[in-house]
Amino acid sequence: MNRIIAAAGLTFLLVQGASAQSTLKTAVDGTFAPHAMPKLSGGVEGFNIDLAEAIGKKLGKVVTVDTAQFSGLIPALQAGTYDFIVAPVTVNKERAENLLFTEGYLNTDFQFVTKKGAPQITKLEDLRGKVISVNKGSAYDSWARELEEKIGWKVESYGTQTDAIQAVATNRAYANVAGNTVIQWAAKNNPLIQPSLVHSTGLVWAIALRKDSGAMRKDLDHAIECLKVEGTLAALHEKWFGIKPAAGAVAVTPDPGYGVPNMPGYEAAKHEFVCK
Repeated sequence: MNRIIAAAGLTFLLVQGASAQSTLKTAVDGTFAPHAMPKLSGGVEGFNIDLAEAIGKKLGKVVTVDTAQFSGLIPALQAGTYDFIVAPVTVNKERAENLLFTEGYLNTDFQFVTKKGAPQITKLEDLRGKVISVNKGSAYDSWARELEEKIGWKVESYGTQTDAIQAVATNRAYANVAGNTVIQWAAKNNPLIQPSLVHSTGLVWAIALRKDSGAMRKDLDHAIECLKVEGTLAALHEKWFGIKPAAGAVAVTPDPGYGVPNMPGYEAAKHEFVCK
């Protein structure tokens, strides 16, 4: 049966019709709306849950999705608990030196959110002396800490993105920084907060794998490319974010190689793929 909750383990079976030997394990942070979030009826839904299901169908495999705090996902991947991480993972040089990545499936910029009625942030320096909340272990956590001395803000990490947002709503933090899709969703659904400054990064979200998973990386890359050319990713983008991806966005643009261009681990050799 599709989308069966495995009780307390918070594991979700997404794809029917494959044997136990063809099961792939992955995970998300189940508080990172609209990419993964609890359903009122039980279970988890979101862009990346649908993405995992679509990939499983393309590969003809069962995909099980665990939920856990983001800070534990990469260590669990490296320990062999998961085959890949379908949670949004921002690809940067440091991560790409230690992991393999598929090609990107979404562009991501960093965006701040503040309490409703606060002055709009126009530049990072406006946040000097302010407390910035972040999701522990995320790219926003490391980025904010790298700039802590330069900007003069104070960074506080929270176990979930929901808690980081709540810190702003309850005045424990002046602003939260996360991915633009996450901030826009949070502001749309929480009347206590408002979106603010967008910090353009030029970065993408991609699926993370261990360095020894080259063959699986190729399979996942092919699946993602098919989801792009067939319009599935564009449809999910519109479903969960309310807008179509822009022309040239990675959600609609297959890459000729494997991985993320200009990052460690990228294989530039062109390849063909067949969509089933």
